[in-house]
Amino acid sequence: MTSALQAGRRPGGPVPPGSPVGALVVGGDYQGLGIARSLGRRGVPVVVLDDERSIAGSSRFVRRRVRVPDLRSPDAALAALVDVHQRLGLDGWVLYPTREETVAVIAAHREQLATRFRVPTPATPSVEPAWDKRQTYQLAESLGIPVPRCWFPAGEAELADVDLSTPVVVKPAIKEHFFYATKAKAWRADTSGELLDAYRAAAAITGPDEVIIQELVEGGGDAQLAYCALFKHGRAVADMTVRRRRQHPSDFGRASTFVETIEPNELTDLSGRFLRAIDYYGLVELEYKRDPRDGRYKLLDVNARTWGYHTLGQAAGVDFAHLLYLDQLGLDVPETRARSGVRWVRLVTDVPNAVRDVRAGKVEPRAYLRSLRGIHTEAVFSFRDPLPGLHELALLPYLAVRRGL
Repeated sequence: MTSALQAGRRPGGPVPPGSPVGALVVGGDYQGLGIARSLGRRGVPVVVLDDERSIAGSSRFVRRRVRVPDLRSPDAALAALVDVHQRLGLDGWVLYPTREETVAVIAAHREQLATRFRVPTPATPSVEPAWDKRQTYQLAESLGIPVPRCWFPAGEAELADVDLSTPVVVKPAIKEHFFYATKAKAWRADTSGELLDAYRAAAAITGPDEVIIQELVEGGGDAQLAYCALFKHGRAVADMTVRRRRQHPSDFGRASTFVETIEPNELTDLSGRFLRAIDYYGLVELEYKRDPRDGRYKLLDVNARTWGYHTLGQAAGVDFAHLLYLDQLGLDVPETRARSGVRWVRLVTDVPNAVRDVRAGKVEPRAYLRSLRGIHTEAVFSFRDPLPGLHELALLPYLAVRRGL
């Protein structure tokens, strides 16, 4: 099998340092902002492509922002990538997708796009087992990687096979189809009636084939962990293990709001096993939850792209976006591992979520305030680049309606 890395190289060999090779960041929210800052402060020209009002375009590290009507549909996204390449002359620039649906489009049209850009996104055979959670869980089980118990019902009649001795969650196999319609990641069901209602509602959005029912793994932030890496030639060149202490919303978080690096643990081996099986190359985050019933870490999600809190890596000594850029240019990538005890927060979601949890009696106010001491990096605010933070405050009503923040 040709490795994803080899397939990702443009002809011509390494580009000398100082050559004006830029980066096209697809998606301009705080995740895209982190990529732009990482590269822009090193003199790399950055263009941001987005279909939303977003904050990255106001960064002093972004050369140009391009707004298009739609990046959610595959045809529109592909057309936008081809058009911006032609109009702005971005030949050989490194392509950084920040959303799952964009990753899927780039993977599907990889050969075409690789004649224009440097494309670190692998082809569909490597991406699909991460994008489609049916494949994620089935592959993980075949590799001996623990996952929560899952059911893949073909219709309502098969709901009778679901074990409701513990709560379950109803979730989509491909989350974008579900999230944009509901602003939710999953729904909880405790009874057969709740399960039927949730299944019908989910099936109406995604179709019955894309509905997954999964046992709920109980536990709060201490149980939520993730492994992040730049993966290449079957191993991690750079990595970071974290505890995702808080998320928004607290039950089935769409995004992390408070994350801390920890010492490496068994997630390194579990994740490497999965990534080698799909011949993966590039940046990736694998999310796990420790099951209190058996003490095992169970795989919940795989994100074949940069993740929301990737800027935590910069503060912890592993600048993932820059390391990927170096590798795409054929330059040496130092092997690095994030140091533990470094904290990241996104206050615009962490504070409102904490207020809700305090009101519900789930969080003690003083404990929450103590947790904010010693924060090393904030997702958006920066004294060196203040406009995105101000822009985000102005956009809060729009972001709440568009994607629930």
